Parts: sequence; C-alpha cells; structure tokens
Amino acid sequence: MHHLLELNDIEKRQKKTGTFIEDMPAEAYVKKKQPKTLNDSFFQNKDIYVSRHNRFAPYPMHTHTFLEINYLLQGQIDENINGKKIHLTQGDLILLDVGTSHSLGTLAEDGILINISFMDKNISLNFLKNLKGSNNILYQFLLNRSLDRDASQDYLIFRTEHNQKIRQILDEIIAEYYNQADFSDIVIKSYLNILITQLIRNYQVQAPQAENSKQDLAYELLEDIAAEYATISLQDLADRYAYNRNYLSNVFKEEIGLTFSEALNQQRIMQAHNLLLSSDLPISTIIDRVGISNKSFFYKKYFEQYHMTPKESRKANQTTIW
Repeated sequence: MHHLLELNDIEKRQKKTGTFIEDMPAEAYVKKKQPKTLNDSFFQNKDIYVSRHNRFAPYPMHTHTFLEINYLLQGQIDENINGKKIHLTQGDLILLDVGTSHSLGTLAEDGILINISFMDKNISLNFLKNLKGSNNILYQFLLNRSLDRDASQDYLIFRTEHNQKIRQILDEIIAEYYNQADFSDIVIKSYLNILITQLIRNYQVQAPQAENSKQDLAYELLEDIAAEYATISLQDLADRYAYNRNYLSNVFKEEIGLTFSEALNQQRIMQAHNLLLSSDLPISTIIDRVGISNKSFFYKKYFEQYHMTPKESRKANQTTIW
C-alpha cells in the first residue's frame, strides 16, 4: 500500500495544476479519433497489463481495443461509461468490454484505482455469459436479457467490498505484478481465470418485474427446468400449475422465444457439459444423469450447442489455460 500511494512524476505535476497530463506514449493510442482509442502496443509481449491510475486530475473519454478491469482498492471516484455516471467506492470493480467508451473523475490522494487489461481479443463478455450460463438456462436467459437491454452497456459492475475471497485474489494479482518474480505472467493469468470465475459465480442477476401473469409464469417454468431438468416434463408442470398443457406450451414459447422442449434440452446439454468439465464420469453415465435416453440425440444436440464432441470438450478443458 505504501508503494501504491507514492506519487509519481505525472501525479506531482497533476497535483499542482489539476489538469490531465498524458501518461501513454504516442504509439499506444490511435490519433485523430474521438474518443481516443488505446491499443495493445504497451503490453510488451505480456497477455495482461496492470497499472495504477494517476490521481489529482480527471482522465478524458477513451476506448480500448482490449478488455479492462477497473478496481477501486481504496477511496472513491466517479466513472462515466457510455454517457452513464457511476459512483465507485472501495471494493467496487467494473469490467469493460472492448470498445466501451469511458472517462474517470479526479481521484484523491488517498485513492487507489487499479487497471487490469487483457491483451487477448478473443475474450469478451460472451465468455462471461457462457461461463455462468453453461449450467443454468434461467441465469443465461436473464443475464443475456440484462446485457442486451442496452446495446451500448458493454460492462458489468461488481460490488466486492464484503467479498473477502475476490479481494484476496485481486491483492494477489496486484502483488504478483509489482513483485515481478519468475513466471509472474503465468501466475497472474491463473489468478485472473479464478477471479473471473468467482465474479460470475457471485454476480447476482434478478428477474425483471413481470409485466403480466404470463411473463411471471414463464419465469417460474424456467426455474423449474433449471432445478428439475433430469425428470421434468411439460405435463408435470401443467398438472402442477393447473393449466392446459397446450396453453402452457404457447405461453412459454411466446415469453421465452423457445419451445419447452428446446429449453429443456438446452438445460440438459448445459448440465452435461458442466459434468464433463468438472468430473471424470463416463459420458454414458452423464447422458443418463441429465435425463436423456437417446445417445445419438445427445451427441447431435451437444455438437449443435458447443460445436465440438463431448470428448473434444473434455480434452480441451484438460489442456487449455488462457
């Protein structure tokens, strides 16, 4: 903390004038564009770049060609993202997708804002959607809905002040980066993988308030599918809610955009995928456990959903570290 609070040369000048001084070399951003776009030229053969935000002056509107995390370790600051003002306090974290425009207000002397940038352009918020949605169709539906409601809102906010596990992972990333020990880049990538997984695990997505009884019913059916995917049927739910089977089917399709069978099969395939990656169970056992009786049907639907076979998915998970 003592090291992070030390004033650098730019901060000393900004403290005197209160005006922003460019802290990036000319080759690090694309000129003649508004807002300024930072490229990945300053990564210096690293996949991840960690920096401390300069204090005493506002940072102007800009975008990135990479993914970035803004983590407020200490203090408070206002951030403007795509025209929306967001107030951050200690422990808050914002994940910005590629191309998201944002600016930052003035950070006081006791403030510490850490930027963690990802060089890999293949990582996007779609990765985050798929990560949590891989085993829960309700969560996937609600998260997609919340992110797609405003096409310009390509960011996620996490209030992590009281989440000791997430803050500990962030502390490890920061310490590892500044200590620069052997293999630090590999260690940071591993911590970052854990961090993102923990963030999505703890990210709360609430169902929007139902506009009518049909929408409310459809959400309840999604919850039932997510909880009872192995044994549930449309007739079971029709009996449970005392509705005609055809009426229930039509309501589900109208509100969710999928047939009941499509949603049920997606949930079963998602759960099978989760078991493939998290266990050594034989594929035949997994197929049976998720409630699918036809193996050929399972392999066909799995390939349609994940664009690889179950065996290829398991192998890729065992050998790939991003």
